[in-house]
Amino acid sequence: MLIEIRKVAFINKGAELMLNAALQKMRSVYPDARYAMAPNLGSAPYHKRAELGLYQKAWLQRYKVQWGYLATLAPRKMREFFGIVLDKEIDVVLDAAGFSYSDQWGPGATFELAKSCMRWKKHGTKVILLPQAFGPFSTPCIQDAVKKAVDNIDLLFAREKVSYQYLVDVVGERPNIKTAPDFTNLIEGIVPDSFDRNTNKFCIVPNYRMIDKTSKEQSEAYLPFLINCVQYLKDREQSPFLLIHEGANDLMLAKKIADAVKGEVPIVKEDHPLKIKGIIGSCEGVISSRFHGLVSALSQGVPSLATGWSHKYQMLFEDYGFSDGLMDVTMDSEEAHAKIDSIITPQSKERVRVTLCERSRALKQESEAMWAEVLKCIDR
Repeated sequence: MLIEIRKVAFINKGAELMLNAALQKMRSVYPDARYAMAPNLGSAPYHKRAELGLYQKAWLQRYKVQWGYLATLAPRKMREFFGIVLDKEIDVVLDAAGFSYSDQWGPGATFELAKSCMRWKKHGTKVILLPQAFGPFSTPCIQDAVKKAVDNIDLLFAREKVSYQYLVDVVGERPNIKTAPDFTNLIEGIVPDSFDRNTNKFCIVPNYRMIDKTSKEQSEAYLPFLINCVQYLKDREQSPFLLIHEGANDLMLAKKIADAVKGEVPIVKEDHPLKIKGIIGSCEGVISSRFHGLVSALSQGVPSLATGWSHKYQMLFEDYGFSDGLMDVTMDSEEAHAKIDSIITPQSKERVRVTLCERSRALKQESEAMWAEVLKCIDR
């Protein structure tokens, strides 16, 4: 069996964590299957894919005509020698996009999904969309693409009720549309030996999407807001540090924050997604604008606060029974400090931790049930 895992990458550590989680689960059930991933020169280079033992799918969107055509001309034995597989040879597609199919990202990704799903249907390929956020879908053309995609998808999981409603508003309730939480809650983190828990206790995870995906008011308020939070954590002797979850823009924000508090806040860069999850799990508290940074924290019972730019943040905190953990970057300092106090003051911190642990156990059971549905679909 040949299984493709798509819409994952290595720069965004949340996407890489989803890739690792999917591979870990699937290989535990189908150890003899082969796994493939499409190349991407920027976010999925060859050496990263090779480290995970992934076959190279001959389907590069940017160069699909030239590269895909040339690959079809090569004899199968030659392709197997180089570890190259064709789109038509894929038996199962697992889409782990996270959040791609929405007006917020433009129609391109949704159009591509619809076209690909129709092609896979002709090939007899099973298509499963792992838990992710969807919508909104406000224009007729993107709604039409959603309908075409859902008509040709075997199983689809919305990560929460808002995403589910965005889908059913377009296509109606369908037996192939279900809900399940983010599936990275099942994968265990690794605390790197080099990480100092004594000097890095409270984790701040910046996200450049809070600059380019929000209103002008929120965009301009974001950096001063985080600087204020970090300074308050320093004043409260919480040993804050900045953790990079994706690329150069997040690092740029982290450097600006560190400079604003006179460089006394460490910046931690870690390439391995499981080690990032391990670092987060070892912390006393977290303020994150990265969705999977929050999943890593909440699923391990780490009291956390969030700033977000889409509905998925609000829904995540509802799932974990801690809606008070959401922060608005335009709130005044007094209100922001009160939020921070709620997760660093021992008594209230423990109450939050107990709630998170209880909800985490329930959500992990839901994730296991989701995988059971996936495996049933594949084996059917």
